[in-house]
Amino acid sequence: MAIKMRILFASNKKKIKNIANEIKAKYELAFNSVDAIPPAYSCDKERIVILAISAKGDISDSLRLFCREMTKARAQNIALMIDGDQKVANKLKEILTEAGTNVVDEVLYVKGGLPIIGGSIKPDEKAEIFAWVDRVIQNLK
Repeated sequence: MAIKMRILFASNKKKIKNIANEIKAKYELAFNSVDAIPPAYSCDKERIVILAISAKGDISDSLRLFCREMTKARAQNIALMIDGDQKVANKLKEILTEAGTNVVDEVLYVKGGLPIIGGSIKPDEKAEIFAWVDRVIQNLK
């Protein structure tokens, strides 16, 4: 099942980038499908973009600006994977909805660990992440 999907991350934590690469490998995505925010290649008619974001409380200006530009022409659907709290997810949903894209209801909350060490993903975490991605894909608009 080939789908036009990208995973973009805003995090300095190794684990978040590793999760993005695991999703890329499992769903056999294009070589440039994992990138930091703002991405080197802008989004264009993506079926789905997964935003993997580490944030506590406030959202950075660069992330806020990026999300404001995520119109339907750039991404039909956006799914949020948050290393943080519900407040951050709600703020991002609000910004993305105002931009005009469809934001997937189910937010996946992950624990990103420490920025310097770690980065490994436990098998049960991986299973939970892949199950979430499968549900997101099944419920696309």
